Amino acid sequence: MWRYLAGGLAALLLLAAGFIYYTGRGANGIGLPLAAVQAASPTRSDDPLPDTVPEASDKTREQKRLARYDKNDDGNVTREEYLAPRRKAFAKLDANHDGTLSFDEWAAKTEAKFAGADADKSGALNAAEFAATAPKRKSRVRARCPENQQTAPARDEDS
Repeated sequence: MWRYLAGGLAALLLLAAGFIYYTGRGANGIGLPLAAVQAASPTRSDDPLPDTVPEASDKTREQKRLARYDKNDDGNVTREEYLAPRRKAFAKLDANHDGTLSFDEWAAKTEAKFAGADADKSGALNAAEFAATAPKRKSRVRARCPENQQTAPARDEDS
């Protein structure tokens, strides 16, 4: 029983010593004495820190949105400024530039997507072809860990 108690106490002492050693190394960088670290860093300046913290722009989300639409910066969004993005989108869809949008012009992108997915040109999509039309969703994970090159399966560069 005493052996277990002595072993547990020794393990706790080793953990404490490791923690003290680790925090001592982190204080000045790489385990060098503090004077050596200060002498080795040429970018260190003895200027005092500023008294105030830099502040972000006071523009709100709506003010930024207004600035995007207000092309002449007069503080007002005219009807033409408000509709300009829609006119550009309409002009992209109006293939024959006649000022009207036919169903074929409106659905051209969808028709092209269907034609591209119909690999066997049968006029109908089977299950595998239909799966190719699924929208590509963005991942909610923003940061990814690098894969281990030795154990990771090979990936196709096309997908």
